[in-house]
Amino acid sequence: MPSSTSNGTSNLNKSSAFRPFEAALDRDDALKTLRAATHGADDGELFLERRRAEVLSFDDGRLRTASYDASEGFGLRAVLGEVSGYAHSTEISATALRRAAETARLAVGDGGGTLAAAPQPTNTRLYTDEDPIAGASFPVKIETLREIDSFARDLDSRVVQVSATLAASLQEIEILRPDGVSVRDVRPMTRVSISVIVEQNGRRESGSAGGGGRASLDGIMDPADWQSKAREALRIAIVNLDAVPAPAGVMDV
Repeated sequence: MPSSTSNGTSNLNKSSAFRPFEAALDRDDALKTLRAATHGADDGELFLERRRAEVLSFDDGRLRTASYDASEGFGLRAVLGEVSGYAHSTEISATALRRAAETARLAVGDGGGTLAAAPQPTNTRLYTDEDPIAGASFPVKIETLREIDSFARDLDSRVVQVSATLAASLQEIEILRPDGVSVRDVRPMTRVSISVIVEQNGRRESGSAGGGGRASLDGIMDPADWQSKAREALRIAIVNLDAVPAPAGVMDV
């Protein structure tokens, strides 16, 4: 039966952008706490994150798994020499941040370090910030998986089982440094995976193929994309049908 999972706390509204310094923390107070934790350190930062992920798996002609996961939290790091102090929490709040700062501070001790300069941003846009989970409706995703299953079975009469998975996730992060520099990033990720089992003369072998990247679902849901992956999975499975055991034992060198 299809299953569904969900984790996380507050501020996980799928339609709203991740703005921890507007929804959960006062930026000035968070910066003050961060500076106290990293005073005398060589480096450190406050890393805040929200992540959402959806996985749909179609196996043996039916939807096997439908899962959705949502989580958020932060990590605070302080570095002095070769010693690092790190604390994290799944609760984004001033109280949790203060507790984390006390823990991370233990690595700094009496200090004596010089804070490293912040990395220089490039503002180079490498991928979209659109939510791939919302890129297609649930029925459309299921129909795509059904089409993959049907296409792979029609490729060769020896195909006895097909498994296909569509996965999409969105990671939103914000990093605050002790010098007040703040950077944000939104990281989408999508992937399609196809596995095929073939049978011939009582022997069964499998092959799989897949791919994806930091892009919307449009590309991997394009028939031209997943059909090539289904063919590659079948090719590997058929090659495996003719595979023979590798030589073993004592051999001349």
